[in-house]
Amino acid sequence: MELKEYLVGDVRDSVRYIENMSRGGLSKLPPLIITCAITGGLHGKEANPNLPEAPEEQVREAYDAYNAGASMVHIHRRNPENPMQMSWKWEEFAEINTMVRAKCPDLIINNTCLGGRMLNEETGTIGDRMLASIPAKPEVASLDIHCFCEDMPMKARKAPLFGRDEDAILKFHYSISPDTAKYVAQLMDEQGIKPEFEMFDIADVKYLNRLAKDGTAKTPYWVSMLFNGNGTIPTPDMMLAATRALPDNSLLNVIGIGAAQFPMLAMAMILGHHVRVGLEDNVFYAPRELAQGNGQMVERVVRLARELGRPIATPEQARKMMGLGAPRAY
Repeated sequence: MELKEYLVGDVRDSVRYIENMSRGGLSKLPPLIITCAITGGLHGKEANPNLPEAPEEQVREAYDAYNAGASMVHIHRRNPENPMQMSWKWEEFAEINTMVRAKCPDLIINNTCLGGRMLNEETGTIGDRMLASIPAKPEVASLDIHCFCEDMPMKARKAPLFGRDEDAILKFHYSISPDTAKYVAQLMDEQGIKPEFEMFDIADVKYLNRLAKDGTAKTPYWVSMLFNGNGTIPTPDMMLAATRALPDNSLLNVIGIGAAQFPMLAMAMILGHHVRVGLEDNVFYAPRELAQGNGQMVERVVRLARELGRPIATPEQARKMMGLGAPRAY
């Protein structure tokens, strides 16, 4: 299998892009890597009853996404004693990774990590670095290289759900220093984990540039950028700015939040980038219509890509493009 011209530096080469588009439309662009973020760490079944919280549900949703065309699954393991919360035990991440691998032999397994620290505004205390998934050795793990403060409205979890009796505002204060970003990236590298550099704004490129310059980040860089929600502005201008700003040896994975999800993913497909979809990012399939599951969301991405003429990456192709080895055994 031969893959050529699939990095951001290749995509933004105007002459090459024009030649490819003129000869074959999107069929000349690199195969589309589809990631499915099946759960997330914030909203749960109170937002959409089809969102998987229990391990068995997560495995089923990962399997559905895999069969629909996803090459990678992004997993937030939930706390089995209180599914409203994310798990912070590496053993529970290892358990879900083992369960997913048994059903999906070559799917790329990606765990959330974050890497930075949370601030409790009421107590003024700063938490420990969030590194729970690293000992579970996912193949890819998210490293959020951004500092932000958000007030996030959360719905009550009505019976039979539990954990939040009333609607509430979640005070989300996250920070990561350049030194911590370097430490976490090195820790991932020691464990054979590829960092997913998750960006929420165009200025976050400075973190990646620093890690690239000192050799901490290894090429190709797998970069995810959020558009809408607590991410950057969901406009064509901003995606083009990201395309221009990233290091040449990058792969850009576009995350669209809420109603902006599919417009941003369509734009990413046309520009030669990659996409993430799933109930973490959007619980609706259409206005006032809840999604039936993650498989349905992946099916739409695949259908749209095929209508546009963009080839879909197999897990094998995605692994080669991202610089990953054979599927990790758990």
